[in-house]
Formats: sequence, structure tokens, C-alpha cells
Amino acid sequence: MTAPDAALEALLDTAGGALPAPSSPVIHGDDPVLPTRFRIGTAAGAAIAAAGVAADALWMARGGRSQRLRLEMAAVAAALRSERVWSVDGRPAPDVWHEASGFYPTRDGRWVQLHCNHPNLRRGILEVLGVADGGAATIAEAVARRDGGELEAALIEANLSAAMVRAPAAWQAHPQAAAVAELPLLEVAKVRDGPPVPLPPAPRPLSGVRALDLTHVIAGPLAGRTLAEHGAEVMRVSAPHRYHFESFVIDTGHGKLSVNLDLGNVSERRRLLALAADADLFIQGFRPGALERLGLGAEALLALRPGLIHVSLSAFSHTGPWSYRRGFDSLLQSTTGIAFEGGEGGAPKHLPAQALDYACGYLAAFGALLALLRRTREGGSYLVRVSLAQTGRWIQSLGRVDAEAAASARMPTEDDLARFMTESEGPFGRVRHVAPVLGMSETPPRWSRPTAPYGTHPARWPA
Repeated sequence: MTAPDAALEALLDTAGGALPAPSSPVIHGDDPVLPTRFRIGTAAGAAIAAAGVAADALWMARGGRSQRLRLEMAAVAAALRSERVWSVDGRPAPDVWHEASGFYPTRDGRWVQLHCNHPNLRRGILEVLGVADGGAATIAEAVARRDGGELEAALIEANLSAAMVRAPAAWQAHPQAAAVAELPLLEVAKVRDGPPVPLPPAPRPLSGVRALDLTHVIAGPLAGRTLAEHGAEVMRVSAPHRYHFESFVIDTGHGKLSVNLDLGNVSERRRLLALAADADLFIQGFRPGALERLGLGAEALLALRPGLIHVSLSAFSHTGPWSYRRGFDSLLQSTTGIAFEGGEGGAPKHLPAQALDYACGYLAAFGALLALLRRTREGGSYLVRVSLAQTGRWIQSLGRVDAEAAASARMPTEDDLARFMTESEGPFGRVRHVAPVLGMSETPPRWSRPTAPYGTHPARWPA
């Protein structure tokens, strides 16, 4: 059994009785799929395949025939970098990494990562550092005058995005790591009783299933995109004033309706509640407490819509002293020891893909599908919870590939990616992008809509 097969088997075991006699995907290949010793292909591939197994189970629950599932690890490498390899009308995806973002050495011999990709976060970091010039050299001088732990605390106190690089042992000794260690990789909890909601025969596993997607950047939108490729009607919701990277919107918007609603506006919140009242899934990536303050928390939504499946993605999980913190994939790599280990004793080094984001997004989709399966049989309302920290812990637990093999691995070229690409025409133009990578013999994953900018569609479900 290869590492991807073993990881998939363990992941399917977490479903308990929700997957009676699951199908057995054929996975071709093994890590390293990219130049790193971490088994990021194993994690992402197992999560992709698990979501496919759950989709197949839903398909059979609707009267469909069991099908063959197939996944190439070379395709997983393409999927792990999908936000970087698209093009629109021949224009390649831009690099969203700002020159001021990255690792900086501190006065006490530590490293601090600054996340300056968002303009508001960049301005705030410069203010805390007391510099007007946002150049990397000026920032480096300012950081070098500060101690790592003190600077991290000051930036977090200012609600900014930064992380001191920790060794794996230092992270394991932290109270937040202890809180995460008490959690399963994926939580699917029935929180209210209700009658079963069987799904009628339909052409696709998720035909007729409606999902609201209130997430941003990669992990959450990827979960919604995965549901859309199995036939769900997914509506992603943002606000017109919110800053977006077009690169991520283009990559994760395939198959979705795309609307704008300002949740600070009472009437628009009511419109969202009306949409939620007719939804099956509500996927959100806000920090704990943010939606509750607007009357849009899980309890309020589950009371409004019995049978709703509420999916939450967070950075550090919903429990522990850091549960309130914002976080991005690269920052979690720094905090949890992944970047430290990647640097092999020198300057820290990130993974060659945002693997925590991607694996976490596919895990969220898997959890949503498991909850749908349980709802068809036993009814009820469900909470599904995943986090980047839980996903990172899982990746670290999967072992390492041989150092020589990792060193010989390379980034996929355009020629390598060609057979995994497809094209679609839409509001952005002609988009060339990574196609769904999982093969399913009866219901091949596909997106029924092209990706579109926020606000393209009206805030109502299609008839």
C-alpha cells in the first residue's frame, strides 16, 4: 500500500458508518509530487479521493450505479498549484506575493514572517514597525531592532498578519498546539434532530443541493468549488468593499454563482438569511464570533433552517488561546514548524505549494458530503469544522519522503500540466485552468458555469 492509499484508508475510517462499503479509488503514483520532503501530495490526494468516495456514495443513495474512481498523483501536483497556473486570454496568473512579504531576522536570532499581500495589512505592519518606506530593506532594518516574540505579539495585538518562526518542538509545547492535538482532523457533528432528507434520482451526485459560500482566498472557496464540480448549486457571497485578489477569485470561482452582499447592511443581511433559509449548506471562513455578532452564527442559522449543514473553516481551530487569530497558509507553516524544518537549519523555507489551504479545502468538502449522507439517512442538522492548524498537524504526521528523492523532484512545467488543463469562456474572458483532477466513470466532475467576478449574479437562487 502506498502512502496516498494508506492516508485515504485512514481518512475514510473517520467517516464511521456514513460510508457503508465505500468505493476504492485507484491512486497512481506517490510523493514527492513537488520538491519537498513533506507528503503534501499524499495529503491533498487522499482528501480529493475521499471527497470523491463520498460523492459516489451520495450518487448511489440517489439510485445511481457504483463507479470507478481514479486519481493520478501528477494531477494532484497540478491541483496544488491551480491558483498559479491559470491564464486569461493568454495572460498568465500574476504573482500575488508582495515584495515586502517574507521572512526577516530579528535582534534575538529568531525569524518573523510578515504577510503584506493585502494593502491594509501592509499599511498596519509598516505603522507598527514605525517606517514609512515599504521596501524590504527598510523593513529588514526595523525588524532587526526588535525581538521575535515581542514583535509577533505587537503585530497580532494590532490585528495584523505575522508569525514568529518556531521549531516543531517549540510549537508542540505551545498551549494552542495542545488544544489542536485534542481535536480530530475533521469534525462532523450532528447537533439537532430532524427527519431524513433523501435526495431524489438526479443526473449528478449533488444535483439540487444548494450551498452558500462565505469564504475567501483558497481553502474555503476550494471547498465550494469541489461541491460545484459534483453538481451542487454554489453561491459565493462577498461584499463590494472587500479587497480581493483576482487570481484567487478566478481560480476558485468555477461552477459558482457570484454575488455581492454587504453584511453590515441590515436589509442585505436579511437577503442572506432568506438565501440561507433555502440552502442545504452554509460554508463560512470568518473568525470565531464575527458572524455571531451579526446574527448570522451557526445557532441562529440552524434555528432558521432545520436540516442545514454549517461548515466552518478557521486558521487555528475553534478552540484554544489562539482561536481568535487570523491566519494564512504561509503563516501557519511558520508557526507550526513546517517552515523551520523546510529550512533545514538555515533560513526558513515555505512549502512549494499552499498545501495546508488545498488539503483543508478538500477536507471541508469531504466533511460536507459526509454530513449530507447522514442527513439523507438519519436527518438532523450538522456542524462541520476544519482548520489550517489541524490540517498542518496531519501533514506533519504523514512522515517524510527520502531526502534524495525530494531533492530530485521538480516543479511541473507547462508541458507537464498540459493534459490536466481545460478552457472555459466567461466574464473574465477565455480562461485556461486546471480541470477537476478526480476521474469518476459515471459522473465525471465538471463545472457547469465559468468563473465570474463578485457581483455578476443576482442574490437569488435560480428557479
